[in-house]
Amino acid sequence: MDDAKAGPRDAVPPRARAAAQVDDAPLRLARTRAARALLTALALTSLGVAILGLFIPGLPSTEFVLLAAWAAAKGSPRLHAWLLGHRVFGPMLYNWHHGRMVSRRAKWSATAAMTVCAGVLLYGMHRPWLAYAAIACMACVLAWLWRRPEPPAS
Repeated sequence: MDDAKAGPRDAVPPRARAAAQVDDAPLRLARTRAARALLTALALTSLGVAILGLFIPGLPSTEFVLLAAWAAAKGSPRLHAWLLGHRVFGPMLYNWHHGRMVSRRAKWSATAAMTVCAGVLLYGMHRPWLAYAAIACMACVLAWLWRRPEPPAS
């Protein structure tokens, strides 16, 4: 294909494009260029925070990946396709889009991270009631998370 005739869809790698077509519904982009730029910035920032969450106990990553996918779907089809085609983020997003499913591995990882965070809070907080409040929030999130269905074993 001639580079002069290449459209934005052609900039997306074929593997990512195939992964992006898991839903039949077309992406609904934001109407203005400024809104798309802000949504793309939100997606990139959320993705950065999600990557930090892999290394910082207590900082969630799954929620920020979901936020990044939502913002990218409205602001940058290329970034959205890349996220869906990614070897780490893709399966998680696919499971979420197809039944709000969370893998058992992700559940155990979140449980371990929140347990470590709870221990750090109990050890390092000068006001125990703040630690208890944070631990109660984490317990609610874990209760919700463990109630999510799991994808079928492959």
